[in-house]
Amino acid sequence: MTIIQIALLGVFGTLLALQFKSGKSEYGIYLSIAVSLVVFFCMSGRLSVIVDTINTISGYIKIDSTYINAMLKMLGVTYLAEFASGICKDAGYQTIAGQIEIFAKLSILALSMPVLTALLQTIQEFLS
Repeated sequence: MTIIQIALLGVFGTLLALQFKSGKSEYGIYLSIAVSLVVFFCMSGRLSVIVDTINTISGYIKIDSTYINAMLKMLGVTYLAEFASGICKDAGYQTIAGQIEIFAKLSILALSMPVLTALLQTIQEFLS
């Protein structure tokens, strides 16, 4: 799907969900989750292009695959956390959304530790 189609899907989904807000508000939440899932799966196809490009670049430059895998995991954690957090905020559960965001930040920090230690080792080698 193109960005125009996704944008139209989002706008129409939002307008349709607003119609349910006064009566059956839970239907509006279900509709927003359905639209979000459609956008999520459309974006997953685009992510494969990014992964292929990163793998091509890593073939040209000598980069340890551990760092590339860590970067891709961070990208996945970020995307999934934003997706889940957005749904929780839309449903009115900002506290849960905040907890998801904090957990994602800590997960990204944990995933970045091997990269940080390698950077510190490289700096130490230059200073020695």
